[in-house]
Amino acid sequence: MKYQFILILFVCSIFSHAQEKQFNTENLSITELIDGTLLTPLNTTNPNLAIIIGGSGPTDRDGNQNFLKNNSLKKLAQQLTLNNIATFRYDKRIVKQIKNNTIDKSIKFDDFISDAEDVLDFFKSKNTFNNIYIIGHSQGSLIGMIISKDKADGYISISGPGEPIDQIILEQLSTNAPIYLEDSKKVFAILKTGETTTDFPTVLASIFNLDVQPFISNWMTYNPQDEIKKLNIPILIINGTNDIQVKVEDAKKLKAAAPKATMKLIKNMNHIFVTIEGEGIENSKSYNEPERTISPELVTSIVDFIQNNK
Repeated sequence: MKYQFILILFVCSIFSHAQEKQFNTENLSITELIDGTLLTPLNTTNPNLAIIIGGSGPTDRDGNQNFLKNNSLKKLAQQLTLNNIATFRYDKRIVKQIKNNTIDKSIKFDDFISDAEDVLDFFKSKNTFNNIYIIGHSQGSLIGMIISKDKADGYISISGPGEPIDQIILEQLSTNAPIYLEDSKKVFAILKTGETTTDFPTVLASIFNLDVQPFISNWMTYNPQDEIKKLNIPILIINGTNDIQVKVEDAKKLKAAAPKATMKLIKNMNHIFVTIEGEGIENSKSYNEPERTISPELVTSIVDFIQNNK
C-alpha cells in the first residue's frame, strides 16, 4: 500500500510539472468586433511585442477556420513568447459576426486595415512594450504593410503575395482555367471603375458574386510592391519553398520592391508553417492536422530578426 501511495505522488508530481505555467495569457477585447489573446513572457519586463495578423477568410486568432484546424498562428505565438517576445493575435471581425449571425455584407478590405490599426494603436497607447513588430500572414501581409508605416518598429511578412489580388486571380486562372481568363479581365476592368457587374461566367460565382465584388474592388486598389516601398523600418520577408498558395516568386517580388529587406526562404515549409517532405496530398492534409509542429527555422528567423533590431 505504501508503494502504491508513493507511485501516486510520483505521477502527480510529473503531471504538475507538465502543467507548469510557461507564459502569461490574457484575453482582450480591442473593439466591439475584435477580440484576441495576449501572451507575455514570464519574468520579463517591457518585452518586445509581435502583433500577428491572419490570412484571408473567417480566420480566428489561432489560424483556424470552420472546417480547418491547424493552430498555425497559435503555435507561432506560443513559440515566440517562449523566446521572450510578447504576442497578440486576434479573430478577424467576420469570426465574431458569424458567431452572432450578424454578417455585414458590405464589409470592405479597408475594414480589416482599420481593425489592425486599432490593435496597433491600442498597444502603442499602453507604453508597456519595448518595440512593436507587425507579423502579417498571407492576406494579413498586405494589411500589415499598410498599418506599419510610421507606426511599427519592424515588419515581418510570412507568405505574403507580391501582386494585387486581381493579378493573383488572373494568374491562377491562366494556369487552371484559361478559358475564363478574358471574361475575368473584363470583370476586373469594371471593378477598377468602382462599378459592379452581373456579366460573368456562372462557374466563377465564388469569385465574382455581387456581394463579393465591392470587397474585391477595394482590395485590388492595394499593390503589395507599392506598399512595402513606403516602409522605412526593418523588414523581414519569409516564404516556404513548399507553399502551394503563395510562391517563392512572390517573396522575391517583395524583396525587389524593398531591397534593404531581409528575405528568408525556408526549405519545405508550407503555407501553415509546417515542414512537408512529400507533395500533393500530404501538403493539403496538413491544413487540418493540428498535432504537427511548426518549422523551427521560422521561429528562429523571427526571433533573430526582432532581437537584432532592438
